[in-house]
Amino acid sequence: MPSAAQPSPPTVADLARMIDHSLLHPTMTDEQMRAGLAVARRCGCATACVKPYSVPLAAEMLAGSGVGVCAVAGFPHGNSHPDLIADEAARAIDEGATEIDMVAHAGKVLGGDWTWVADAIRTVDEACTSRGAILKVIFENDYLQDAHIIRLCELCTEIGVAFVKTSTGYGFVKQTSGDYNYQGATDAHLRLMRQHSGPRVQIKAAGGVRTLDDLLRVRGLGVTRIGATATEAILAEAVRRGFPGPVPPGLASAPKGPARETAGY
Repeated sequence: MPSAAQPSPPTVADLARMIDHSLLHPTMTDEQMRAGLAVARRCGCATACVKPYSVPLAAEMLAGSGVGVCAVAGFPHGNSHPDLIADEAARAIDEGATEIDMVAHAGKVLGGDWTWVADAIRTVDEACTSRGAILKVIFENDYLQDAHIIRLCELCTEIGVAFVKTSTGYGFVKQTSGDYNYQGATDAHLRLMRQHSGPRVQIKAAGGVRTLDDLLRVRGLGVTRIGATATEAILAEAVRRGFPGPVPPGLASAPKGPARETAGY
């Protein structure tokens, strides 16, 4: 019998459209922000992910490119009042954001106050969807046990959010060595999130997805979006390896060296 047809490899443009180019480091200057937005535009990313004050600049620089503006809200700890996070999201959308990444309140999750957690997510989701935007909910998995992650997936499915997301890239946990670090998007957590999220809920991996092989691996686990700072190097490696076109025109000037880690993501 003939073997089943193998799926076609993704194009370079397909890979680019999986990337939210992350511009969230706390020390980022306006000059660095402009340079990062130029990268997102040149590479044809899904979005540039920015802090709320940068939304007007991002909307201006990305206009007409097909690259969206993703703003974070209640970032990076999710400890603001839910109504304030919703207001922050609403203002970002009014200024040009089409996607919002909010952070679930880890203390409420760990304390099992699921009604509070669900109400907070629902409040922000309604602020987004009523304005034509979508919501991604960041779990910060490094702080959580599997049972917490499963329940968050269930709640987000019930509410109908667009994405669940692993990490902020800034959820540092004290390790056995005494150092503070994070694991970010682990394969085990991604499988768990895909298993316990409804079919309409997409998965975003953030934290530790730094190379083309990382991107391809998490894609195979059902991830449809990643947060990354090494965007140019990831996509340039796809071009170098001969992934099919179309290739975003701006990648002709992308660096050809290995992906370099940037703090956060």
